Amino acid sequence: MTTTSTITLGANQYGKAENRVVRIYRDSPRHEIRDVTVSTALRGDFTAAHLEGDQAQVLPTDTQKNTCYAYAKEKGLREIETYGLDLARHFVADVEPVTGARVAVDELFWDRVEVGGQGHDHTWVRRGPEVRTTVVTVDGSGEQVVSGLRDLVLLKSTGSEFAGFLTDGYTTLAETHDRIMSTSLVATWRYATTELDWDKTWSDVRRILLEQFAVVHSKALQQTLWEMGRAALEAHPEVAEISLSAPNKHHFVVDLSPFGLDNPNEVFYAADRPYGLIEATVTRS
Repeated sequence: MTTTSTITLGANQYGKAENRVVRIYRDSPRHEIRDVTVSTALRGDFTAAHLEGDQAQVLPTDTQKNTCYAYAKEKGLREIETYGLDLARHFVADVEPVTGARVAVDELFWDRVEVGGQGHDHTWVRRGPEVRTTVVTVDGSGEQVVSGLRDLVLLKSTGSEFAGFLTDGYTTLAETHDRIMSTSLVATWRYATTELDWDKTWSDVRRILLEQFAVVHSKALQQTLWEMGRAALEAHPEVAEISLSAPNKHHFVVDLSPFGLDNPNEVFYAADRPYGLIEATVTRS
């Protein structure tokens, strides 16, 4: 039996990953800060570079890095969605071999240090692990912006239960009608337009997610994610869909009976792994 096949180059892209860019606005005595990590990836016909080592159509990744820094000054670095779109549009429009660009931007948060009850003009303290995210794609099919957040750590001490679940011969988990529910949320939502107030919309989607986590009496983390996503879409028609990923940060009640102590859901052991991972996408029909 004879088998013939053709080996070809598949989809490919290249870019500069994790460029750390800090932009300070010094237009007044009260400075502003934006702190981001930018990753660029360019798409096009780079067959010759792969098959022959011919770099004639390749814009160096170092140039992409330089562009990220230059654009932070030339175009400004305020809303990360606008910054990402500026970069992606430039690579596609101004670099002839490039037919598509993907720009991912993660933003860290800084809060002003309080001095005498007032936020200091030029001193900040990093805020928690939360990161604001966006991924911008510009190519022949149009422009797409997917924004979101990650490492948003949430915990509610009651208002959550887990009971009535399927069991088999390996099940040992006990039902509970009052438990801690905690997660480190990752959320991404795809916008249906590129013309909107990015900061305002992002902040309001985040607010809705937090509120729903708090007020929904949860019979399962799956139900909570559904209610969070549904509320965000109902409030924001400019959001086409939202995806949520939530590791269940388990808290187990510690048995204090050996010490003659009662423990009515007050002292817990916080386990880091293994953990349940619940994921869902809520979209419009």
